[in-house]
Amino acid sequence: MSAKMNILKELEKEMYLFNIGEHLESYRFLGSKQRTENGIEGWRFTVWAPHAKTVSLVGDFTEWKPVEMQKIGKTGGWSLFTEAAAQGDCYKYYIEDKNGKKKYKIDPYSFAYEVPPKDASVVFDMPEKKWKDGRWAANKKRKSIYQKPLNIYEVHFSSWKKHDDGSWYSFKDLAETLIPYVKEMGYTHIEFMPLMEHPLEASWGYQITGYFAVAARYGNLLELRDFVEEAHKEGIGVIMDWVPGHFCKNDYALSYFDGTPTFEYADPNRAINNRWGTLNFDLGKAQVHSFLISNAIFWLQEFHFDGIRVDAVSNMLYLDYDEGPWTPNEDGSNHNRQGIEFLKKMNTKVFERQPDTYMIAEESTAWANVTKPIETGGLGFNYKWNMGWMNDTLRFFEMDPLFRKDNFNLITFSFMYAFNENFILPISHDEVVHGKQSLLGKMPGDRYKQFAGLRTLQAYMMAHPGKKLNFMGNEIGQFLEWRFYDQIEWGVLNNEFNPEFQHYIKTLNHLYKDTKALHEVDDAHTGLEILDADNNLESVLSFIRTGEKPRDFLIVVCNFTPVERRNFRVGVPYEGHYEVLLNTEMQEFGGTWTENLPEMITSLDGMNRQPFSIEFTLPALGVLFIKPKRVFGVNK
Repeated sequence: MSAKMNILKELEKEMYLFNIGEHLESYRFLGSKQRTENGIEGWRFTVWAPHAKTVSLVGDFTEWKPVEMQKIGKTGGWSLFTEAAAQGDCYKYYIEDKNGKKKYKIDPYSFAYEVPPKDASVVFDMPEKKWKDGRWAANKKRKSIYQKPLNIYEVHFSSWKKHDDGSWYSFKDLAETLIPYVKEMGYTHIEFMPLMEHPLEASWGYQITGYFAVAARYGNLLELRDFVEEAHKEGIGVIMDWVPGHFCKNDYALSYFDGTPTFEYADPNRAINNRWGTLNFDLGKAQVHSFLISNAIFWLQEFHFDGIRVDAVSNMLYLDYDEGPWTPNEDGSNHNRQGIEFLKKMNTKVFERQPDTYMIAEESTAWANVTKPIETGGLGFNYKWNMGWMNDTLRFFEMDPLFRKDNFNLITFSFMYAFNENFILPISHDEVVHGKQSLLGKMPGDRYKQFAGLRTLQAYMMAHPGKKLNFMGNEIGQFLEWRFYDQIEWGVLNNEFNPEFQHYIKTLNHLYKDTKALHEVDDAHTGLEILDADNNLESVLSFIRTGEKPRDFLIVVCNFTPVERRNFRVGVPYEGHYEVLLNTEMQEFGGTWTENLPEMITSLDGMNRQPFSIEFTLPALGVLFIKPKRVFGVNK
């Protein structure tokens, strides 16, 4: 058998696994790959176009004249080896459909593309990297992710900060500025909004054309790898936002790739996503499984990302989630059974390879057991955004404090379901755009009360069970809504209250990381004890957070109105002395208190189902974190 036939036989084996949905590293053979074949150095181009009549390769190295590719048996694959191509050359596939119509298409597996509005694929292969983040990898295995602090700083690549001339920061620029900033501010992880190739910046990266490449306007894959490595060396994790449910419908990309529904559903009611103007992946197709699961593994394995936030999971769970006509199941039900099975398979395959990764679902409905194990009927994610908490909390804080007593359930209801899933509490980019106002703009009252409200909101969020996420700009009290085309309003740090607020967030973040009671038990009732959730008349909420050891506990008292409460009393579990760990109304944070509360000594007057109590002054529109200093009756 000739060497050429051997190569095609090997490709047939690869395509077989791809076609049955079990090729989890399909990026290793599909796309443009630098190879030496029969002693000749060149590039092999391989593409899946199962219903094409012919497929040709065109590019700089063919003078854009079509060179017909060879079928890989009956697998639906096409391949061609050429010594003419070189790294950096532009190319496309020229696909003739079964009706004879011809179109130029990108390579779905290309590792690089031209900068939009140009849209050719670019010949690009990645050398193996000798990673220098071994200490980070070892530390990840020392403790369960559920017991670790997780405080995410959500970032949009091109609008965090810009150069003086308005140009974007590169990955190298961000490594030199963003990573030290995140570390200093006390966040544990950076989460990038989608970095993959997308044609329209206004989509924020959520309408992807090239799943295996970084947006060319941002940089390249090698620069991204170096950024992740640098973050890990500084003790910062990196999470990627990912969109496996739907894709950009631009004609030159994945859309009807070989002239027939290829990556999308054949049923237009399932294929067309009216709400976002995109096309939905056919999650029942085995080849789409290989494509998408390979893509998740690509980012986690080859780039050492610490997790993936899966966007729009609801769109994959329901057939009628979109606006417009929909096709029900045979029994009339609306659950996307293929989507459900895909998500289970994806999580299973990812955790087999990356057991300590974060698989985070952005799921906006009440679908049950999103973060429960598959064998017990769950979807197999390990975290889910708590959208209900976010919506109720922001609605509550947007109210005039006068009306909060009549809507107190908005701030307390989340405790009823806090442990139904493993939750992340998000205040994301979606909440500070499209006329919703910035976080500061949502707060009622004058500027002083707005910042007091922000401090209260962030302290309540940090004390509530669940991991945390805040969008960039929230930490400086940005006044304007987020604008994807401009940088954060860094200039506000020259104004009154803003630098104090940034200092407050930094203090709060580090306190969260260093206080076991705030992060060790986020997923069980043993981490929370409500003291009083019924004091709606004064709009005061009090509870206890506890770590794994009984001695690691914290009393949290939140006052949601601008009325100071003197001689306020709460129950405590142990006799002894208590002290304030955090007072959100201290002058250094922008408040009015110049001196903190003195040490508190317990009284034998029990309350809130506790044997002892302490008394203090509760600041107006403020939060106290109170910790035990010297207590008796608890040794662990």
